[in-house]
Amino acid sequence: MSAEREKPMAEPEVNAWLATSLPNWRLEDGWIRRTYKTNGWKGTLMVINTVGHLAEAAWHHPDITASYAWVEVRLMTHSAKGITDKDLALARKIEDVVMWQPAKEGTSSLEGTPAGDLRFAYVKYD
Repeated sequence: MSAEREKPMAEPEVNAWLATSLPNWRLEDGWIRRTYKTNGWKGTLMVINTVGHLAEAAWHHPDITASYAWVEVRLMTHSAKGITDKDLALARKIEDVVMWQPAKEGTSSLEGTPAGDLRFAYVKYD
């Protein structure tokens, strides 16, 4: 039995959702995209591994491009030939995990990465 093909969302709908829910993501060339800036190779690898874990757990896999101090994540549902709820849900989870700063939650007993010491810095938070 073949699954029914998901229908892609209209471009204005995707742009509206991103503007209100994930403003650092953008729709470009049929993909939703986000570039994460890092403080170097260590941070780049940590972001790639985080995205990889989340994508595998979700069974929905992005395209990733990386360099020394940045990672670009691109999502599109290939079977739908466009953006679907799957892409938005995975983008939301990636954003929540990669940009998590426990010290800013106010209720966490976790300190978070020391902000002033570049030996420990890895992600450049927005």
